[in-house]
Amino acid sequence: MPGAGRGTAGLRLTGGPAACGRAREFTERVLDDWELDQVRDDALVVVSELVANAVLHGLRDDAGEGAESEVLLRLKRRAAHLMCAVTDRSETLPSPARGGASLDEGGRGLIIVEGLSRHWGWTRCVPTGKTVWAMLPTEARVPR
Repeated sequence: MPGAGRGTAGLRLTGGPAACGRAREFTERVLDDWELDQVRDDALVVVSELVANAVLHGLRDDAGEGAESEVLLRLKRRAAHLMCAVTDRSETLPSPARGGASLDEGGRGLIIVEGLSRHWGWTRCVPTGKTVWAMLPTEARVPR
């Protein structure tokens, strides 16, 4: 599998309409290989939201008109969790939308990521950009 190692897998994406679909397909193949069926649904949603945000907002602030985002998706398998991380070149930091209009079509992605993840956050990259990451528990969930 391209970009896959023992417990780590990565995929470079160019921003555009097909990026989220390619990210989901890649994530499904990796999770199949790692036998992590129990986290598949949540991981596909989280990866879709993180990649969509990176494609939509991930251009460098000095990028010209018509430029496409370059995004790196990384999946890391750990003992108790799956780390989903998406890196882009933008300096704009993520912030979950709060209190938007109930009929707005966007702005809920990071709230969804927050709800599905044990932890999530972001890290600045040097010299530019950021990585937004989420940790999904891989052990069986206890009903609330």
